[in-house]
Amino acid sequence: MLKLKYSILVIKTVLIILFFLCLLKMPYGFYELVRFIALIGFAYLAYHANQQNNNTATIIYAALALLFQPFFKIALGRDLWNIVDVVVAIGLLITLFANKQITNSK
Repeated sequence: MLKLKYSILVIKTVLIILFFLCLLKMPYGFYELVRFIALIGFAYLAYHANQQNNNTATIIYAALALLFQPFFKIALGRDLWNIVDVVVAIGLLITLFANKQITNSK
């Protein structure tokens, strides 16, 4: 169980860092890599949330996996993608701290 919580922590932390790095001017290949990593990360998070019977989180993570998937790209423009990246990164940060507080209160 601890290993599972650690892997979720690592996935969320990596995604947060990548989304904030997307605000910088990077080569196009970096953004493609971020999309692929986000697809895998959010799919894993959706699977884990589904295993925990957390339907809301499952739907959110699955929707984010579809949004970031690199195969059928959604063209939002750089400015809108930057907003999406920041909102998703902040949302992931909130889930990290919310989960930590829930764990500490038990």
